[in-house]
Amino acid sequence: MKVLVLEDEDSIRDFVRINLKRQGYEVVEAVTGEEALSLATEHAQIEMALLDVMLPGISGIDVCKVLRERFPRLGIIMLTAKGEEADKVAALDGGADDYVVKPFSPVELLARVKSLYRRMHADQPPVSAQRIHIPPFVLHIDERKLFKAAQPIELTPTEYDLVKLLLEHANQAVSRDDILTAVWGRYYQGDLKTVDVNVRRIRQKIEDDPSHPKYLETVWGYGYLWRKEN
Repeated sequence: MKVLVLEDEDSIRDFVRINLKRQGYEVVEAVTGEEALSLATEHAQIEMALLDVMLPGISGIDVCKVLRERFPRLGIIMLTAKGEEADKVAALDGGADDYVVKPFSPVELLARVKSLYRRMHADQPPVSAQRIHIPPFVLHIDERKLFKAAQPIELTPTEYDLVKLLLEHANQAVSRDDILTAVWGRYYQGDLKTVDVNVRRIRQKIEDDPSHPKYLETVWGYGYLWRKEN
C-alpha cells in the first residue's frame, strides 16, 4: 500500500515513515498541505493518507476535505494534538476515517493503519448476500456502494462499514459501543464521539432533512437505528 504522510515536523515525519516502511508500506512525504494535494494528484495509487492537523498555510483539516472530495474511497487518518477535542471533531467532520492523538507509539499508529486498511479491503461475501435492499436504499456489497433511489451516495470506507452494519440490523437499535467495536475494532482506543460524528456525516448524505432524520434515527442514551419502512 502507498501512504501519503503530511507532517511539517521532521522528527515526527521521519518516525512515521520509518515505521510504515518497516511494515512494507510505500511512503510519499509532504511538508505542506499544498504539497500534499499536488502529490495526491501525481501518485494515483495512494490508498491512505496520514495528515497532521496543525500546519503552516493550508491546514490538515482543509487538506482532508479536498482529498475526500477528490478521492471518496481514500483512507484518511488525522494526527491531532493531545487533548484538543475540537481538532478530533473537526477531523472527523472534515471526512477523516480516524484520528491518532500525539504523542503516539508505533504500535498504536500501525494498529490504526491496519484497522482502516482492513475496512477498506474487507472480504467479499457470498454471491447470495451481495446486496441489501431497503427502499429507497440499495447497498451493493460487492462494489461497496450505496444508492438512494438509484442515485449513488459517496461513502468513506468507515461510513460504508457503519451503514452496512445498521442496514444488516434494520429496525434494531445498535448500541454505540457495539458500533465502535464492529466498525473500528475491539481494541480501538478512541471514544464514542467518533461514532456520533460519522453518523452526523452519513445523515448529511442520506437524509432529505438531516435535522429531522427519517432513516438513521437516534435511540437516546443507547445508540442508533436504521428505520425500515413497512
